[in-house]
Order: sequence, then C-alpha cells, then structure tokens
Amino acid sequence: MRKRQVVVRREEPQRSVRSVKYGECQKNHAANVGGYAVDGCREFMASGGEGTSGALTCAACGCHRNFHKREVETEVVSECSSPPSNGN
Repeated sequence: MRKRQVVVRREEPQRSVRSVKYGECQKNHAANVGGYAVDGCREFMASGGEGTSGALTCAACGCHRNFHKREVETEVVSECSSPPSNGN
C-alpha cells in the first residue's frame, strides 16, 4: 500500500455585502378593466418600523413592498495581505 500526502490550500474566504433597495412601483392599477396603468411611485418608503406590518406597506402609494422593483447590490469584500504601495 502506498502512502499519499495531500496538501490542502485554503484561500481566504471572500465576504460579500448585499444591500437591497426597492425602486418604482410596478402594480398595474387598471388590470381589472384590461388596461395598464401604474401610479408613478418612484421609491418604496416603509410606513412603519422594522418588524411591524407597516414595514411592508409603502407610505407613498399604499402598495405592498412586493409590487416595487427589487434592486440588489452586491459588493465583494476581500481582505488581502498585499504589501503597501509607496506611491511610485
């Protein structure tokens, strides 16, 4: 039986920071008559504090947060041990 040596290289884990923003309202207010009309609400603003039922209702248009366009921004944060540059 042969012996094997296994070398495991571990890279530093990369962390990602996600921020979610809710944009314009996309609820079709004329769907019941066969048309298409949105109310013009440009950005979701919560009616209540975090953890309340008002946190999911928009203060501007009264719609649920799910009707607003979800925009996710992901930023990758990596800690590297590169030498400092001296500006040359």
